[in-house]
Amino acid sequence: MTEKYDVIVIGGGAAGLFSSIMLARRGKSVLILEKNKILGKKLLITGKGRCNVTNNCDSETVLNNIPRNSKFLYSAVYSFSPGDTMHFFEELGVPLKTERGNRVFPVSDDARDIVRALCDEIKRLGVKVVNKRADKLITKGNRAFGVKCGDIEFLSDSIIISTGGKSYPKTGSTGDGYKLAESVGHTVIPINPSLVPLETKQDFVKELMGLSLRNVKLSLWKSGTKKPVYSELGEMLFTHFGVSGPLVLSASAHMNNAEKNEYYIMIDLKPGLDEKALDRRILRDFSNNPNRNFSNVLKGLLPAKIIPVIIELSGIDGEKKVNNISKEQRRKLIELLKNLRIDIKGFRPVDEAIITRGGVSTKEINPGTMKSKLVSGLYFAGEILDVDGYTGGFNLQIAFATANLAARSIN
Repeated sequence: MTEKYDVIVIGGGAAGLFSSIMLARRGKSVLILEKNKILGKKLLITGKGRCNVTNNCDSETVLNNIPRNSKFLYSAVYSFSPGDTMHFFEELGVPLKTERGNRVFPVSDDARDIVRALCDEIKRLGVKVVNKRADKLITKGNRAFGVKCGDIEFLSDSIIISTGGKSYPKTGSTGDGYKLAESVGHTVIPINPSLVPLETKQDFVKELMGLSLRNVKLSLWKSGTKKPVYSELGEMLFTHFGVSGPLVLSASAHMNNAEKNEYYIMIDLKPGLDEKALDRRILRDFSNNPNRNFSNVLKGLLPAKIIPVIIELSGIDGEKKVNNISKEQRRKLIELLKNLRIDIKGFRPVDEAIITRGGVSTKEINPGTMKSKLVSGLYFAGEILDVDGYTGGFNLQIAFATANLAARSIN
């Protein structure tokens, strides 16, 4: 059995659905090959089920939030900006809102509204969906002209691979696209987790499990360096294995997997106060409560759950009256509050990562078209490429921008 289409899109996630819509709007006959029975399965869990569709910023800011191969994405991001993404979804009937950090979500806080809008649009446009795994690319010489799924051949002069990476494999992101790309000669940069929680070495972290810190400053350091690799204000979370949360996920994007044991983070628990101001604050608290125990006075300064840890690390007896605490002990406390060190043991598994680092080498893709330089008629879009951004909607913006460019480039 053989069927022919203008374009075959392998993968029904963010990039696949988006490129299919753009192509079908131009009158192209489009086939989506998706092995899952549900389209947009990974989209449903992004942003904790709320779907952070983009970041409400300009194109330059998007590129500044892509730590690797950002220059490759210049044409894609400037051709389709976050504003274009927002307009696209609002035209589909999904009202959006902008939250802290310029993160954009549907007003409903429900990722299903995003997926539903995309699926309704491909249905309206007559895009065909076949729930089968793409087993093999059909090629002749250096040209791709179809996809084999079992005994069925689907033919087309243009094929877009948008199968995602290897994060969240339960959603279908199991690296199928990498195998297809390698089968026709493409190089796949080794896959590592990115935007992933981190395992830590210190035992005290387990005591803090479940504690969420807001408005703290996290700095990622590599042993032997004079400047932090990454530093930002925001939120983080302690877990049974280590640390997670927005700050930690973004920090992980700066880490080299082969050198993961050489990193540590420093947490400034009071970034709004320099050391002198913090000392004045502590002295005021001590003066107002001279006969109270050290542990009790700290309740006005820190979350209750972290107080026992700070007491232990400071070496100050929690039962000690604050009027007996020396200047040197106070100095050590301040140093601890401004520089709480946690050593990194490693990444959590790739299936816990939001996205994957690595993928099809950008050196083998035309940045102005997303077309393969090796195989005529073959295009790539989304996470399968060796590009990744920080948290905040930047990775979905990459997916939409590359999908748009690939779709526009197909005649």
